[in-house]
Parts: sequence; C-alpha cells; structure tokens
Amino acid sequence: MALSVKLLNVHLVKEPADFAEEHKDWLRISRMPSYAPELNPAEGIRSLLKRHLADFAAAGLSHLTRVIKRRLKKIQYRPHLIDGCLPPTGLIMDDATRTWHSTSST
Repeated sequence: MALSVKLLNVHLVKEPADFAEEHKDWLRISRMPSYAPELNPAEGIRSLLKRHLADFAAAGLSHLTRVIKRRLKKIQYRPHLIDGCLPPTGLIMDDATRTWHSTSST
C-alpha cells in the first residue's frame, strides 16, 4: 500500500510515525509538498471539468449540480481522459491491478 502525505507538522506526530515504522514491510509513504496541484491527478480531472464549464451560466445550484454530475459521468466513461491526467503527476497505472504507482524511485 502506498500513502502520500503532505509535509505539514500535523503529520509529524508520534502515532502515525510509529505505525509507519511498524508496517514498513507493506506500507510505503511518499512525502509531498504542502501544496502541489501538479502532483494530484484530481487536479487534471478538475481542469477537464472547468474547461467544459468555461462559458456556462447555471440557472441555479441544482442546475449546476446536474451539469457537473453529467460531465463527471462522461469523463468516467472515457478512460483515456483520466489516464491523460496521470503523466504530469509522475504516476503510472498498473493495468493488471488498476492501481497507481510512482515513476520515481522514492
């Protein structure tokens, strides 16, 4: 299992560090900067969504919610769009397990 944590003091408390040390045989922790949108695949999805909504004016909150859900559903059924959000992050998809792995050696 891989876990990514932001470099904030809240993650430096003793209990998580002890847990990580006890389970280092199966748990790999990657430390990320506190703000790194380019390392987050969800930012790529958000970018796709924002591009679609660029000139959109919702009639109300429920209308906006419907349009966003519909667009996310369309993105969900286009795996090439989702896979396109991975390379900028340095992550690759393992097709056999459908899990993400870092391309870096850390």
